[in-house]
Amino acid sequence: MAFASILPAETPVGPSTDRATGLAEVARRVSPTVLAVDRTLPVAPALAGLLPGGLRRGTTVGVSGVGARSLALALLSAATVTGSWAAVVGDRDLGLASAAEAGVDLQRLAVVDPPPPGVWGEVVAALVAALDLVLVAPGYRVSGIVVRRLTARCRERGSVLIRVGDDPWPDRCDLRLTVLTGIWSGPDDGHGRLRSRRVEVVADGRGAAAGSSRSELFLPGPNGAASDAG
Repeated sequence: MAFASILPAETPVGPSTDRATGLAEVARRVSPTVLAVDRTLPVAPALAGLLPGGLRRGTTVGVSGVGARSLALALLSAATVTGSWAAVVGDRDLGLASAAEAGVDLQRLAVVDPPPPGVWGEVVAALVAALDLVLVAPGYRVSGIVVRRLTARCRERGSVLIRVGDDPWPDRCDLRLTVLTGIWSGPDDGHGRLRSRRVEVVADGRGAAAGSSRSELFLPGPNGAASDAG
């Protein structure tokens, strides 16, 4: 679902669109109410070993390594299916077909073109204030001041910021998920298509997410969604 599609039909979208105005309208329409007893977002069953209590609201998550994008989409899947809104900002390699196969509800996914570096922080901050999950892939080094402001906004609003990729990030995320080298299965006898990839994922965190764990997953699984390989 494109960013423009969650704005009113009369709102013009183009090079001259006022981003702040458009994002404020998104916030008004879909800003979630976070109850004190609802401080986590659900995750797919395959991720329960890594995130036994779900995905904690108000946190930042770093996803890196081979298959990082597949893991990031898996983080969005259960939350969007159960009613949460999510956005992907600036990820030119994201395929909506892959997102759908991973289990993401495309009706609750906003896809935002890469903002210019000068307003990247403003755009992401507005989305963090409005939606439950925001996935970013900036492709360049983001300043420490911007990252600290986004972290504070996440804690204030109860949203989750997911950073995908191996590019430098000036602050340590609350939770880090690293996908180690995977092994693809298929095609059989040199024919057909690659069906699934078996990987090991390492999770380590700080604060409430302190600790370390490992899990073997099919990422993607034979049907496109993450599945347990243990």
